[in-house]
Amino acid sequence: MPSLKDLKNRISSVKSTRKITKAMQMVAAAKLRRAQEAAEMARPYAERFNSVMASLAASVGDSDSAPRLLRGTGDDKVHLLVVMTAERGLCGGFNANIAKLAKQRAEKLRGEGKEVKILTVGKKGRDALRREWGDHFVGHVDLSDVKRLSYPDAQRIAQDVLDRFDGGEFDVATVFYSIFHNVVSQEPTAKQIVPASYEQDESEAEEGASTLYDYEPSEEEILADLLPRGVATQIFSALLENAASEQGARMSAMDNATRNAGEMIDKLTIEYNRTRQAVITNELIEIISGAEAL
Repeated sequence: MPSLKDLKNRISSVKSTRKITKAMQMVAAAKLRRAQEAAEMARPYAERFNSVMASLAASVGDSDSAPRLLRGTGDDKVHLLVVMTAERGLCGGFNANIAKLAKQRAEKLRGEGKEVKILTVGKKGRDALRREWGDHFVGHVDLSDVKRLSYPDAQRIAQDVLDRFDGGEFDVATVFYSIFHNVVSQEPTAKQIVPASYEQDESEAEEGASTLYDYEPSEEEILADLLPRGVATQIFSALLENAASEQGARMSAMDNATRNAGEMIDKLTIEYNRTRQAVITNELIEIISGAEAL
């Protein structure tokens, strides 16, 4: 049975932990607002860019004149997995869920006899995959010094991926990240970025079918210029979604931790009062027994 001093020290320790988790929850809430705004503002541009690229890609098709970044290498033996996670923990299952999705894809590809290469963005993803897939790592991008995500950060990652593609290091590249829905819902997602894959909505496809466009210069030249920018745009969108998802997951996790700490403090306080009452009762019994003995 713990002593009164032990219980008092433990209550004090849990109260200190509750203050920390409450502060982290408030900081995450403030950061979430900015990150959510950035992610939501980027979505219309990304969707419209995807629509334009889908229309151009459909007009070019799989012809030999299509840019290599669109038609690919003609093979899919080597896959590059770009795993994007956070630089910090204490955000619930956010990092683990992305790493789990990447592991499942890697295991599936390995079972099909494909070669897997992994490029990690964020320390937590690297730590989660290092034990089983460390020998498949080909690079790491550290964003711990980045105060606020910007498009040049995405360009740096995209340029690394494109350089590896031009060097013949892989055939297919897929990025893993989490789409932000709300504070309690973040969806781990895998999206192919090389060769470029653009899906066109049915309504836009019907509109495009009834409308003829003349491109100057040709579709192939426009695609050759826009496709690298499209990879950077997709990576930037993934980074923004990840940032919002991370703060949402951290806010939710810290809120749960704060509530759990409060419940633990209540239980320890009850145990402390019962123990204190038992000690006082024993002292009274000893005093009364001593008085009767005299």
